Amino acid sequence: MVFKPNFFENPNRTVRILYEELDVSKQISQELLSYISPEHDQPIVVVCIGTDRSTGDSLGPLVGTLLEEKSTPNFHIYGTLEDPIHAVNLEEKLREIKLKHVNPFIIGIDACLGRLKSVGFIQIGSGPIKPGAGVNKELPAVGNMHITGIVNVSGFMEFFVLQNTRLSLVLKMAKAIADGIFTASLISQRKTSLPHLNWSFEQEQTP
Repeated sequence: MVFKPNFFENPNRTVRILYEELDVSKQISQELLSYISPEHDQPIVVVCIGTDRSTGDSLGPLVGTLLEEKSTPNFHIYGTLEDPIHAVNLEEKLREIKLKHVNPFIIGIDACLGRLKSVGFIQIGSGPIKPGAGVNKELPAVGNMHITGIVNVSGFMEFFVLQNTRLSLVLKMAKAIADGIFTASLISQRKTSLPHLNWSFEQEQTP
């Protein structure tokens, strides 16, 4: 798999989708596929960052766990509740990924904080995420593209804000993201194996 041309035409492109929208997973899937071409064999790696020790920061591991349970074709998943990727092991995990996968296309997933009116929005954009920026940690940037979920409000005592974020919100956002990625993986697989067919989103039914 490789980047599509529009990835380079607008490097700062970001789409925001509210997790409560009825077709949120479909929108996420469509946006993901706009960055991916089935014409080459670049492996797609999903790196879900966060920790199960903080409700707000558990978005990434929740997404990873949900995707692992779904068994996504064509997509390699890293970062789950059982084996999270966080500040302590991030660099080691990135080295491991680069050893296992040749020239991977990495989708970075993480929770973030934002303005009050932005809470609940899922952001999809080109370029990497910078994990730990919201809590003043210096960590390597991750991803050729990213998906972030705004789980709470920034600006004051971010560490405690993340600790006191509602798990209900985080879980709903994680399910929407995981469903979108799963649908994209199914369509990507079918386009790769049957390139002569014109697959549409209406053909897909996420279990």
